[in-house]
Amino acid sequence: MTSPAPASSGYWYGTDEAAGPGPVQVLEALRAYRTAETAMRRRTKDSMGMGEKDVLALRYLLEAHRAGTPMSPRDLAARLGISSASTTTLLDRLTRTGHVARRPHPTDRRALVIVATAEADCEVRTTLGRMHERMLATARALDPDQAATVTAFLHAMADAVGTVDIVEDLEVLEDSGDAGDPKNLESPEDPGAVRGADAAERPGAPAAAGA
Repeated sequence: MTSPAPASSGYWYGTDEAAGPGPVQVLEALRAYRTAETAMRRRTKDSMGMGEKDVLALRYLLEAHRAGTPMSPRDLAARLGISSASTTTLLDRLTRTGHVARRPHPTDRRALVIVATAEADCEVRTTLGRMHERMLATARALDPDQAATVTAFLHAMADAVGTVDIVEDLEVLEDSGDAGDPKNLESPEDPGAVRGADAAERPGAPAAAGA
């Protein structure tokens, strides 16, 4: 009788045979969180009738307001990783819907700052308030040692991911189940095509049609 093959972890580096939670289980849990967060972002943008970049823009603008830091269109473009032309289109759209406003810079009369309106703040709080309360309650359930461990781990993971240039390719491989073959981690046959596809999202690149 042939024993069933062990279930794949979904990660190209294989499974963890150690008893109890180990590194792979930790990464699988992190992956599950990422999946849940992605689904939450999709529900949020659908609920608010916005694109993902629009929701991110509001998030960055509200964060800047709470920090007392003026945000210029150029600052927002850098945070979003899109061109100045695409940022202008995005801001025009959010201005028409009453979510953002352009105002004079507090210290530079030649410049403008972008702010989220009170209506946008209220809409975001209404849409995300309960979820944020649940997230905060979950974090508060950690004791100080657990909180310190989790915080250090997440910062270390952010640093680890930040040093990888092919994260998107790895995620595609994980989802397709082809990541177990090392040859699938090689560069594409036409790297120029990848660079061309990414160019429209880089600051300073021409705006994509319909952006």
